[in-house]
Amino acid sequence: MSVLTQPSTMGDLLKLELDPNYTRETVTLLAGASLSVGAVLGRITASGKYKLATSGGSDGAQNAAAVLLYATDASAADQNAVVLMRGPAIVSKAALTFDATVDDAAKIDTKHGQLAALGIIPRDSA
Repeated sequence: MSVLTQPSTMGDLLKLELDPNYTRETVTLLAGASLSVGAVLGRITASGKYKLATSGGSDGAQNAAAVLLYATDASAADQNAVVLMRGPAIVSKAALTFDATVDDAAKIDTKHGQLAALGIIPRDSA
């Protein structure tokens, strides 16, 4: 018998959001990746487009700036996407996904701190 797995949903990620009209924005994702719910995004300074927030670099995307709320396939072309841009909000740490360069506890803690500075509080449980 085959096993079915359900992809993450916004309900897995978002535990508290006081005002969606304030906390959410529509942004442009840079072409090149299919991103899942909970992807931690950085903003590229030169273009204003978003991609996975990296650990290091100097294009601006090294700083966490938003969290993706709906899975979006931008593998072939730039795509518009709805993101959690600011708080007050609480998200599940377990539902957050990171770029491959964010590969140890210290780097993940740095991204959590950057999100917290935006009012998006990552929690172990909510």
